[in-house]
Amino acid sequence: MRASSRPWVRICQDIINNGKAGTKPQCLKSAAASLKDGNSVFIDRCNLDKEQRVDFVKLGGPQVEVHAVVLDLPAKLCISRIVKRSGHEGNLQGGKAAAVVNRMLQNKELPKLSEGFSRITFCLDETDVQSAINTYTALSSLDSLPHGCFGQKNPNTKTQLGILKFLKRPHETTTKDSVHSQLSMEKCPCSKTKETVPSLSGAASQRIKVSEDPVSSSISQHDYDGPTLAFPSISTADFQFDLEKASDIIVEKVEEFMDKLGNARLVLVDLTHGSKILSLVRAKAAQKNFDSKRFFTFVGDITQLYSKGGLRCNVIANAANWRLKPGGGGVNAAIFNAGGPALEAATMERGKSLHPGNALVVPLPSTSPLYDKEGVTHVIHVLGPNMNPRRPDCLDNDYIKGCKVLQDAYSSLFEGFLSIAKTQVSFSSRSSHNIHLELSVPENKIGGTTTKSWSPWAQSLYNIAMQPEKYKDQVLEASDDVIVLNDMYPKAKRHLLVLARFKGLDCLADVRKEHLQLLQTMHEVGLKWADKFLREDASLIFRLGYHSVPSMRQLHLHVLSQDFDSECLKNKKHWNSFNTAFFRDSLDVIEEVTNHGKATLQENERLLSMELRCHRCRSAHPNIPRLKSHISNCQAPFPDALQKNGRLVLAPKVTGSGSDP
Repeated sequence: MRASSRPWVRICQDIINNGKAGTKPQCLKSAAASLKDGNSVFIDRCNLDKEQRVDFVKLGGPQVEVHAVVLDLPAKLCISRIVKRSGHEGNLQGGKAAAVVNRMLQNKELPKLSEGFSRITFCLDETDVQSAINTYTALSSLDSLPHGCFGQKNPNTKTQLGILKFLKRPHETTTKDSVHSQLSMEKCPCSKTKETVPSLSGAASQRIKVSEDPVSSSISQHDYDGPTLAFPSISTADFQFDLEKASDIIVEKVEEFMDKLGNARLVLVDLTHGSKILSLVRAKAAQKNFDSKRFFTFVGDITQLYSKGGLRCNVIANAANWRLKPGGGGVNAAIFNAGGPALEAATMERGKSLHPGNALVVPLPSTSPLYDKEGVTHVIHVLGPNMNPRRPDCLDNDYIKGCKVLQDAYSSLFEGFLSIAKTQVSFSSRSSHNIHLELSVPENKIGGTTTKSWSPWAQSLYNIAMQPEKYKDQVLEASDDVIVLNDMYPKAKRHLLVLARFKGLDCLADVRKEHLQLLQTMHEVGLKWADKFLREDASLIFRLGYHSVPSMRQLHLHVLSQDFDSECLKNKKHWNSFNTAFFRDSLDVIEEVTNHGKATLQENERLLSMELRCHRCRSAHPNIPRLKSHISNCQAPFPDALQKNGRLVLAPKVTGSGSDP
């Protein structure tokens, strides 16, 4: 930590009292004073349980983030190291150490985000510990880290002793405003993890955050379901464009497009942690009033942002060559290599060459490794100006023309992403079978009653339902009444949406008796697709239904397999939206509309924050990883209520000699 450019203060209870052991209140007082002075702080204390941590967590607030680093080193390793060490400040060494460690392990309690932590990092071995140290050491005064739980691989593994404690605060660099502090605390017990993701937090008065990440291992990015574009700096590597001018143009174009993107995100990516272009952009972005959740920087391999960095990006940009061919080194070679033959073939279908200042949007086939492993659905090839005399079309330092070309390149890139962000709903399937391009929205569709205001991103289902011919890469099936597509963020192995094509039917609240035939059609189409999947995998079980209050505009039926085996299922809200009364079974909705003219809605938000319970045996679980671990093995029958009225769709039982009927 001494090598960090950020001011750090260590708070150690073993020496807090003038070099001698002190008390917890002394640690709290010193930590609070250090934060007030604008320092980042790490607490060198075990903090084994929630009770020990709570007072330190209270030091957090609107301008102070609390982080925990959890060490899950093997007990044997902990004891071995403690027994061998000498000169320890707290005199925890030698033979007595083993008994102390064992006693501490009996009282361990893993930290949770609900305690007030904005970030928790789990470490399994010494490599993970060093990665965590490197991550915090590398933070500059403007940097911060993404929120969430990172690296917890097996929550059911017996936890071990944790050692370090961090308190961190990025402070501001602007004028007289008080320093923007961040409190980061590292905890005791642990489960596995790897992580390294510094995220840049911006200057105080503008409250700008720009996030940056050094790639190191698998981490769970904080929940975000909107479209995201990851893009490299164009023309500043092999084409040798001036970094100062390039950074000005990046910030200028981000500012220009920010209001057009709705909830979509832009992420500037570079492979090296000491990247000058990232530093320049961060510094200049700190002068702008950007939303830190929608524009930030990230250190990592653009082809492994999710698998190695925990950052899910639907779209990535490629600094291409004019021939749109692999090779040439750098980002272009890396993306074509990671995308495989499928990317090259898809690119050639879209274009044979690219002129400077232009971009080409290429939907990525599902056969591409980038699609399968990273969740990338589109690659946007973009060509900027060249200032390298060894490369074609060199502008010979004509920066008047070069800046214009680079501005055009970023405009083309962001416009291409904007066209995707407005319509992107389904990534998993590219099938365009059964799409009739001549379809139009029937004019006699009945309007609904909803007056809710929908954000631009939440309109994407509506756009596809109204004009499916424009989105043939997303649509699986289209008719006069419905559209079928994959959920963009599936919560199970199989997760489809059946969209109504009636204007004004934004959600279930708009449904009335005159829409009964439509509901029945949607159900029948959903059953057809469930049957198709069951023929492919008879072990699946499906449930069809609606959210009482959807997040996306346009009435849509969920067709969802009950394995819930998906990385996109990340939090309590995701789980409870499908496993509480908030989720209305399709047949129940049809019955209620038939009898009462409308569906009963369970709009209570408390349903989404209920404790996590297995949808089969109803056992309770403390977090999503443990719930997933349980349901992957749970063979209990579904509750009686779900087994009635056709709420569950299963493969038909096969009968024959020697088999039960």
